[in-house]
Parts: sequence; structure tokens; C-alpha cells
Amino acid sequence: MSGDCPDVTILVPAKDEQETIQEVIDRLLALPISSQVVVVNDGSTDRTGEILASFGDQITVVTHEVAQGKGSAIRSGLKHATGKAVIIQDADLEYVPEEIPALVKPIVDGEEAVVYGSRFLNGMHPEMALPNKMVNKLLPFTVLLLFGRRVTDEATCYKAFRRDVLEDMGLVCQRFEFCPEVTAKAIRMKHEIKEMPISYEPRGKDAGKKIRWTDGVEAFWTLFRHRFSALGAQGSQSDPQPEENRPEA
Repeated sequence: MSGDCPDVTILVPAKDEQETIQEVIDRLLALPISSQVVVVNDGSTDRTGEILASFGDQITVVTHEVAQGKGSAIRSGLKHATGKAVIIQDADLEYVPEEIPALVKPIVDGEEAVVYGSRFLNGMHPEMALPNKMVNKLLPFTVLLLFGRRVTDEATCYKAFRRDVLEDMGLVCQRFEFCPEVTAKAIRMKHEIKEMPISYEPRGKDAGKKIRWTDGVEAFWTLFRHRFSALGAQGSQSDPQPEENRPEA
């Protein structure tokens, strides 16, 4: 981390990512930008925690003793963020960390409040599974239908925000509904969503991908719910519920 107020805080939710977490953090720390890396170890049972500890004070590590989900991890990490911008980085290698400086630059320069890295501005990856393609086509259509706003990649991991904008959303997400919640709230808060093209290499369950079909259902419900719910009705201080104690969607 450089200085008292780095350009960007990179939030990394991580659960059982021992195969990739070392490289991900190494690449984040090598980025040519003033940054703070906050990793949330979300109940990992493999060597993820040990690997994170080896970085010492180069990164901030927040530990969930019990897995609580990606959304809960992001909410926990956000409490430690000090950057002008905040961006989410998954702990695998589907996305390219070296593209982060370009994505956060419009925010750091004061030109934008919300920037999404779109996987689809240049077309869908040919190796993306058919169910994933269908959901990723339907989600932007749902955003257009509910909010009258066009986005090409609602479910992208690379979502960047001016920190105060993300803090003001009063997030309540626990799992992968982080994406539709912030999309709905950004639009309702009258922020434009600037999209920029990014690279992407999809991975499947055999490579550790954790999203499941019920998360797709939850995404559509979350967009609908936050279209009509009161903004800020629930704050980010809500206590997260451990993942294994919550009913399936």
C-alpha cells in the first residue's frame, strides 16, 4: 500500500483458492498504481490462509472462520478500504489483474463514479458454457426492462466504484447477489455505469468455480427486489449469516 489514501483498494474474496491465490496477489502487488490489497479469507479449509500470511503487511487480511459467501466477504473487506476507488478481484485467474489500472483510472481522475469491465463488448467467449451464456444475455435484458438502462455485462467481476458510492449503498448481499444489488443501486442512485472491454478466460466447476444455478435465480430476484425496495433501508452493518446455516435459494 502506498500513502495514506491509495488510488484503489482491491477487494479479493477468497475461499479455498490455494492453487491461484499466490499468483493473483503477486500480480496485484506488481501493478503500477498506488493500491491497497484487502483479501477476505472466507472460511478456507486449504492452504489459502497460510499463503496469505506469507505476504505479511504487504496486504490486509480479513478472516471469516466460517464461510459466509462472496457478498459478505466484500462487505467485510469494504470496512477496511481506504482507496479513492474500490474494485473487486476474484481469487482465480479468469480475469487479468493487469487491466485494473485502466479500469479505475476514470474514477481516480474524477471522471466516473462506476466502471464495469465488460467481457462481452467484443463478443462472448466461445468456451463459455451455454447456461452461462444464456444467463449473461438475460441479465442485461432484465436490467433494461426494470431500469431502462443498457449494460452488456451485469455479472462481471470487475466492478469498480468511487469508494463513497459503494459505502453509501448499504449493501446487504451475502453470496453472488452482490452484482445485481450494486447494479440496481448504482442506477437508482443516478450514477452512469461506464463499461470498458476486458479479457476473460472462463473456468468450470472442475477448476473450483463456486457459482451454482440457484445463484442465477437469485440474481434476477435481487434485481427485481432492489428495483422497488427503499434505498438504504438496510445498512451494511447487518450481521452476515454463515453460509451453511442459510437455506438454499
